[in-house]
Amino acid sequence: MKSTLASAIGLVLLLGAPASAQVAATVQNVPDLPYQAVPGFFHGIPAGDYLGEMQGIATNSKGHTFAFFRGPNSRLWEFDQSGKFVREIGKDFYGFMFAHSVRVDRHDNIWTVDEGTNVVTKFNPSGTRVLMVIGHRPDSAQGPIASPKGPNAPDQRYTLCRPTDVAWDMQDNIFISDGYCNNRVVKYDRNGRYLAQNGTEKVGQGETEYNLPHGIQVDRTGHVYVADRGNARYVVLDNNLKWKTAYTNVGSAWSSCISSGPHQYLFANNANPNGNPAGSWSRTGQIYKMELDGRVLGKFGFAGKLAPGFQVVHMLDCRNPDELMTGEIESWRMQKFVLKGSK
Repeated sequence: MKSTLASAIGLVLLLGAPASAQVAATVQNVPDLPYQAVPGFFHGIPAGDYLGEMQGIATNSKGHTFAFFRGPNSRLWEFDQSGKFVREIGKDFYGFMFAHSVRVDRHDNIWTVDEGTNVVTKFNPSGTRVLMVIGHRPDSAQGPIASPKGPNAPDQRYTLCRPTDVAWDMQDNIFISDGYCNNRVVKYDRNGRYLAQNGTEKVGQGETEYNLPHGIQVDRTGHVYVADRGNARYVVLDNNLKWKTAYTNVGSAWSSCISSGPHQYLFANNANPNGNPAGSWSRTGQIYKMELDGRVLGKFGFAGKLAPGFQVVHMLDCRNPDELMTGEIESWRMQKFVLKGSK
């Protein structure tokens, strides 16, 4: 009964998602980057078990990879640095219903963003303890509540509505993109106390408005990068969530990743859309490597149902900019790519 209810709610969530722009990138003369797929890198999954719809992928400082995916229940798996399956974290956890994102902070804490329960959860590095929960799962006494009917209620400081992603600055302040029925970015301090927000529950195209903020990252200086999917732009905010600029030339803004190391890069994902509508394969499917100021350095990837092609990259990990991990929705897989010539 539990899995059936979760699946039904998931279907309503999918059908209730707002229409998002799927556009071609306008940047010209971008060189192709020689990233090569590593076939069969992820292995050792228990016999008879399978990955589902891949939503989130992230690595920690030890090179372990975390996969957050949807199935009859949302699940969180860990793989070691060789790609071998290690374990499942949070099996049947109350905060898992409709996975959307997983990230690992600079202290190796594991964070999950669940669109179905409306919560962001912080686990310790071993995944054995819940350290923080932001948001509130709808009370079971109210019955299954997928999303508000009619106009959204005014947004609240600590109640999320189908959140999508989480990130942090060097002071460990927390930034959440919130998400499908709110259209805002919210900042909390390291203890989860509300500080500020940009956007509201309303859809818009202005400098303080969003149409499905679908991903979020923060660079070492504290600037915030928001994948504003419905508006096909990557919005850049300062650390107080004030508008700085937007990058609009790399296509549909599904998600982004900022690398570690002394020189940080922004990887922007122009994902091919769900359902592969006519013409989408020719204008989407690329991942762009950029400087943080928006200069495009190169691209790689293409739409395709067979690996190493991409079928709706939902999230990517670029902790090491020479080694990229991707999670794909429609192929139910994750892939590792290595820059040719890197060590």
